[in-house]
Amino acid sequence: MYPLLIDTHCHFDEATTIQTQLAEALSANVKVIAIGGNEKMNSNVAASGTWFTQGFDWSSDPTLPMPKILPNQVGVGELGFDFHYEQGPEALQRQCKNFERQAEVARIANLPIVVHTREADEVTYEALKAAALPATGVIHSYTGDIPFARKLLDLGYYISISGIVTFRNAEMLRETAKYIPEDRLLIETDSPYLAPVPLRGKVNRPVNVRVTADFIAALRGCSKDAFAAMTTTNAARCFKLEL
Repeated sequence: MYPLLIDTHCHFDEATTIQTQLAEALSANVKVIAIGGNEKMNSNVAASGTWFTQGFDWSSDPTLPMPKILPNQVGVGELGFDFHYEQGPEALQRQCKNFERQAEVARIANLPIVVHTREADEVTYEALKAAALPATGVIHSYTGDIPFARKLLDLGYYISISGIVTFRNAEMLRETAKYIPEDRLLIETDSPYLAPVPLRGKVNRPVNVRVTADFIAALRGCSKDAFAAMTTTNAARCFKLEL
């Protein structure tokens, strides 16, 4: 039997495929945290029967009502900042409002947040610092350097690495993946996106977290079993999971 792994970030865009993906993952001893981000995904993950988060991503309307906290909900998000696709003061204001209201929901519910950040390092850092959430959370699919990772770690956040770490041009991320302390590292697929090498270009699935886990274990010079135990323990601590 494979050692238990937790895919801490997968998306279910289509409700009809959820149970097939969950069964496939379970057959490989992979448990998942299904992540919301818009109304459709929030609905899908809440109905999935697995651990899940609900929230609205950086592109969402900040006036949308937040979904009610439900059983099996282990976090809020994904939420955060992305200035790759849109820039300017209006985008900044909308994304800040979106972040602030969801951070407050997480504070009241004492749930961790799942943070998306792209080309928004300083805004993300300042928002997380100002929020000062007691449950902190995780920076998902991290792609940054060691100095920014150190700042996020100092705020108490976990850092999750996706299949991007296997890509040919991801040398900086590989150095960061080796740097992250043992008690703060998480892994994810971000499926159906970001399939790891040698599956790149295909639709990603939660079961593929094993490929990324094995790659990072080798990168860090530890056994697959030790790496699985480490990241599973971290996920349970971050999201208050009962394994």
